[in-house]
This record gives sequence, structure tokens and C-alpha cells, in this order.
Amino acid sequence: MKFKKFTALLLAALLVLSLAACGTKDNEKKADMSSNDSDMTDEPKNAEEALALHKKLLEQENAILSENTELWEKVFMEADKGMVMIEDGKNYGEFLLDTVEAAKEQFTDKEYTWLKESATEISNIENKLTALEETYPEIVDDAMNGNMMAAPDDGSMQKFPAFEGKDLDGNPVKSDELFSGNAVTVVNFWFTTCNPCVGELAELDALNKELAGKGGALIGVNTFTLDGDEAAISEAKDVLMKKGANYQNVYFDSDGEAGKFVTNIFAYPTTYVVDRNGNIVGDPIVGAITEEKQAETLQKLIDQALAADMG
Repeated sequence: MKFKKFTALLLAALLVLSLAACGTKDNEKKADMSSNDSDMTDEPKNAEEALALHKKLLEQENAILSENTELWEKVFMEADKGMVMIEDGKNYGEFLLDTVEAAKEQFTDKEYTWLKESATEISNIENKLTALEETYPEIVDDAMNGNMMAAPDDGSMQKFPAFEGKDLDGNPVKSDELFSGNAVTVVNFWFTTCNPCVGELAELDALNKELAGKGGALIGVNTFTLDGDEAAISEAKDVLMKKGANYQNVYFDSDGEAGKFVTNIFAYPTTYVVDRNGNIVGDPIVGAITEEKQAETLQKLIDQALAADMG
């Protein structure tokens, strides 16, 4: 996997249940941020200061995950595919610690020591983030809203990024042909080890069948499969088959316009509704559509796109 994609996926795993926002993706090293350590220890006096501290902590965590990305990728790929990302009473740093410990034979002594120290630091940061979110619950939504893709300021609709890729069977797919051929297209971003993502696959397949009767379609984008990763494609096809999901899944290059778009998705699953002209309708839906709120929001956006197409 490419550097930027893997960093995003690691953060996505962190945020898959908490739905916290991600900080900036600068490739800062921990040493560069050490000057801010004193700021980290100051207790915020209000929600505004809490939000600023929340962002700094996430930037610090991202800096750790941005170091030694090949080693982090090895850790992530060693994770138990059936393991819940964030178990009750545990945070993402502890998930990483458990994964590193279980796969310790795969690392040199130096790598193992570094990973343990880094995962422990992430765990400590996560504890601080949790404390902030419990004291100032409003900052979670504020942080998320500040980092999700926003619509243009001029009132125009945001275009879904163009791509030329393939589906998981190797058939070519072009976004302009895909969107123009449907009254509405629902695009669901997921990855194979994301339990909420996998948990909604059957519902997404049912939705695809429903949309087909209205001139629409649903497609999936498994972010592990970007760049045509053969092992990831095989795993994704296996998961889809086991869940009885037959709708089209596609992939494209991670360094293209759509690939860069993926790096700005930090909570999974995330779903977009796209109209026939390739415009994104409304805001992205964060979380599985098996949840009532997400399902209702998705249906409203679908109905909005279909009504506009009829008009």
C-alpha cells in the first residue's frame, strides 16, 4: 500500500466506532511535536480550548502513525481479521499493543520495542482524547464537521472525483459512464477488517436491488483494494460472497483524484449519494446504514437525487 493510503486506513480503524475527527495529515515526526508537550498537559478552560487540544492530540497520534509506515503496515496486516477493532474498555492503542504482542515473532527486537513504545504512546493519547470527549461532548461533532469534505462556498454542488478503474472481476469502470448511466448512485467506502462495514453488506445488497428498480445502483469501494492489490481483492471478494453481496465493487489508483479523495475519509463505513451528473448530494453518511439514523438520512438523499432526476 502507498504511504498516504495506509496512514488514512490506520486512522480509519481508529475512528471506525468513535467517529472522532482526524487532524491534519502532515508527515510530522514526534520530535517536531515535542515542543508542544507542555501545551498538551494544560487543562482546557472551555470547549474552544478543548477542541484545539483535541486536534493537537490527533496530530500527534497521526505523526506517530506516519513514522515507519512499512512497519505499521506489517502490524495492520498481521491483525486478526475477526478481531473487533475497539473492544469494550479498550482503545485503539491497546488494540495495536495486542496485535503487536500476538505477532511479536514477526519483528526484530528493535522493531518490537519501537512498536510497543509507539502503541503505548497512542494508547495514552487515546485516553486523553476520551477524557476530553467526555468532558466536552460537543467537540466530537465540531471536530468531525471541521474535517469532512465540505461543499464549495459558492453554493454549487461538489463533484465526486473522476476515476478510471476496474471492478473486482477486472472489468473496466469509468466514473462518468457509471454516474451518467444511473438516476442515482450510492457509493459506499469500506475495508475488509472493519466490522461495521462488513456487518452492513447484506443490507447494501438489498438496497442495490431496490435502487435497480428505480434506475439507480450501489457500488462499493474497498480501500484495501486500491491500486489493484491482488491479495486484498481476493479477500474482499471472499467477504462479499460470504455475505451474499453481489453489487459491483470497484477500485482505482491511490494517487489519482479519487484516491486522494479517499485519504480525507477518516470514519468507516462512509457512504455518498451521487446524482446522474456526478454531483455529491448532501453530506456523507458516516456509520453503517443498519443504524436507523443513517438509514433515514440515506433514504432522504436518494429520494432527493431521484426527484431531481425526474425534474
